[in-house]
Parts: sequence; C-alpha cells; structure tokens
Amino acid sequence: MKTLGIVGGIAPGVDDRRIIALYRERTRDGSYPPIVITSIDMKRMLDLIDAGKLPEVTEYLLIEILRLAKAGADVGMLASNTPHLVFDDLRRRSPIPLVSIVEAACDAARSLGIGRVGLFGTRFTMQARFYPEVFAKHGIAVVVPNAVEQDDIHDRYMSELVQGVYRAETRGRLLEIIDRLKERENIEGLILGGTELPLLFRNEPETEIPLLNTTELHAQRAIDAVFA
Repeated sequence: MKTLGIVGGIAPGVDDRRIIALYRERTRDGSYPPIVITSIDMKRMLDLIDAGKLPEVTEYLLIEILRLAKAGADVGMLASNTPHLVFDDLRRRSPIPLVSIVEAACDAARSLGIGRVGLFGTRFTMQARFYPEVFAKHGIAVVVPNAVEQDDIHDRYMSELVQGVYRAETRGRLLEIIDRLKERENIEGLILGGTELPLLFRNEPETEIPLLNTTELHAQRAIDAVFA
C-alpha cells in the first residue's frame, strides 16, 4: 500500500473525500487511505502563469512535491488541470512518481473510441499544448472554443466557479458552446478540463456527447497508483 501525496490549494473544487470514497469502495473494511496533503497559494501560481514565468511555476510546485516526499508520500498528484502546464518538467525532477490528470483523461477518451474531443478549462489550459500533445500520441484531436468563447468560459470560471458559485445561466451558456463545437468541429466528447466544471454540470441531464470528468478520472488513477 502506497502513501498518496496531494498538492492542493490549486483547485477549490477538489478535496480528498472522493479519493477516500474510491479507496473504501475497494477495501470494504472501513479503513482510510494513507494521504499527505500540502496546500499552496493558487493566486500566486496563476499570477506566475499569467506572467509567462513557467520556470518559476515549476520551482514553486517542485518545492511542494519535495515536501510531500519528505513527509512519506510514495506517489504524488497535482489536484488541478492548470499546473499540468509544467507537468513534464516536474515529472523529470520529482523524487516520486506523479499521476497525470491528462493521461487519465486520454485513456478515458480512448476507451470510449473518441477521435475528436473538445476542451473546456481556464484560458491557460485551453491555450496550452499539454492536452493536445498527449492526446495526439494516440490519434485523438483536441479542439477548443474560439477566442470569444474562451474568454467567456475563463471569466465565468474565475469569477464564479472558483468562488463556489454555480449559476444555471452559466451552465446554459456552456451547453450552448458545446453545441457549437459539435456543429463546427464535430467533437465526439468534451474534456471538463477544470476541476470546478463537473460541479457545474452535476445536476444537468446527460448531453448528447460524453463529458470527461477529469477530477473523477484523476482520483481513480490516483487510487490505482496507491494499490499498484
């Protein structure tokens, strides 16, 4: 049994409860998983990303991964999509294996036979290459909304979802953008590439295409790593 280390504080919609629930579904003995958590300043990280200071982002997150390893973590995860901007650099320098949210989402898309998938998230996530590059290795195209739609998604994400505000009007707006992407780009699925997005859609009827809940997929992959 491995100890899981979580770099938190970078996604208010993420906590350890789902990971605990998944663990207990497997063990069925009432026990809890060994978890070590460190929490960072999300604003500091986003300010560095916005300023294009990715080496500083890497160093900032690496300090926390080293802290987790020192505390006894055997495997680690970044509990958010956006910091995966520097995931490859972190993985190379990390003393413990890291579980990728992007690779978990890619495997889910492959299992569904999806060849073309849309991506929602922060502007940083939608404009970055870390999703397209991983998915392209498996022949899956990742497409994003146009610039105006990206601005709308990002602004609502940061001003509402990150603050714990989930409005029906925003849900409706994002569903409209999904429909446009289906029409324009022929997407067969959509990556909810922001950890608060699944919370926005939790009470919504199923869409015509599958929504890939990266928070859930990441949690499942982390538990796999704990039992590996």
